[in-house]
Amino acid sequence: MDQVKALGADLRRVVRGRVLVRGDEGFDESRRPWDMAVDQRVAAVVEARDAHDVAAVVGYANLAGLRVATQPNGHAPAAFDDAILLRTTALRGLTVRPAERVARVEAGVSWGEVLTAAGEHGLTPLAGSTGVVSATGFTLGGGLSWFGRRYGFAADSVRAFEVVNASGEHVTVTAGSDPELFWALRGGGGDFAVVTAMEIDLHPAPVLYGGRILWPAKRAAEVLAAFRATTAEAPEELTVWFHLLQFPPLPELPEPLRGLSAVTIEVTHLGDPDEARALLHRFDRIPEAVFDTRGPMPVANLADVCAEPTDPTPALLRSELLTGLGDAEAAALLAAAGPGTIAPLAYVQIRHLGGALARVNEKGGACGHIAEPYLLSTLGVLAAPGMAEGIRRRQSAVADAVAGVASGRTPFTFLGHGESAASAFPAGILARLREIKRRRDPHGVILGNHPVLG
Repeated sequence: MDQVKALGADLRRVVRGRVLVRGDEGFDESRRPWDMAVDQRVAAVVEARDAHDVAAVVGYANLAGLRVATQPNGHAPAAFDDAILLRTTALRGLTVRPAERVARVEAGVSWGEVLTAAGEHGLTPLAGSTGVVSATGFTLGGGLSWFGRRYGFAADSVRAFEVVNASGEHVTVTAGSDPELFWALRGGGGDFAVVTAMEIDLHPAPVLYGGRILWPAKRAAEVLAAFRATTAEAPEELTVWFHLLQFPPLPELPEPLRGLSAVTIEVTHLGDPDEARALLHRFDRIPEAVFDTRGPMPVANLADVCAEPTDPTPALLRSELLTGLGDAEAAALLAAAGPGTIAPLAYVQIRHLGGALARVNEKGGACGHIAEPYLLSTLGVLAAPGMAEGIRRRQSAVADAVAGVASGRTPFTFLGHGESAASAFPAGILARLREIKRRRDPHGVILGNHPVLG
């Protein structure tokens, strides 16, 4: 305990932000991630006030032989045993330069905030399905956006990173100033430097159409068939996702959804609403829709399409990239996920990828490209003790159903608890990332949630 107290005293001398160590009141709450399924057994938590605090923490860790793990809110946590957990939530700067179609985003800013600011100018960042995650964390892992089919990975829209490197220096990293580190930061994860801000390209979105259609689960085969046919001919401006959902029987849910087993499609279209409706005509022929929220929408409301939970949740995620989805695989997937309910899973999701995500970008980052046209994800919420085994069994059954078309690779930001970064990268990219990590951080001061050397 004396060592723990000494650590706290040392950190309080070098930073202005709040410091908590084991035994302090509020420590357990401060170390808890958004995904509460992970117990982050850290030695200390530092809530940085600014980039100077970040540099001070990394500099101290170098001298003390400690590691630093960075986390604004904890959507992709790891145990981080005995590390210093650096919270960057207070880094709140956000500036949009509409004439240049550029935004500067500090590490504590959420996608929802960037969407709102950019949308006022008819622009959009390459955000994902929820507005509450940090823009920087999402981007460091590559970032699969609603608009990735049109514009590629979020990481490849980065112009510059402001970082504290493993030596504790606060520097700006661009393709011109440090091409090697710039490449690694664009999709290689948080293992190479602590990002305090980034400058990103914004993309035109003067008209956005989007929303969700929901049916009872008995319509799943018809909806999946329409999804497969629609995605086979979709232009890059159209993105369609498929979900099997199990709503919990909670009183706060409206009556049509309370305890309902459902099937949905979620869509976004960058362009004319009439064109979008024509592209989605197959879904209009499927009867018994409970609701249909599709229509023109502001960029700021992008997270409403999926309406994902925003409260901290313990969950288990498993994902597989699929090289295709034929009749046999579609039928096997539905049989494994049902019949009737996908419980104890909360959702089975299929995202349509392709487009710009599948093209080789010679100037791109470590995220590379994804040749596979579909991403399958299953998630179960650990709502009660003892649920993990049943969730994993059902996840394995769904994965086994499509094993013949699974490529064996998982996008970085879809890696589950305990999965290795090796599952996210081709061998050549992984080897290059590991070489950069060893040279740039030989003492392992910076600790990502899925370390490339793990």
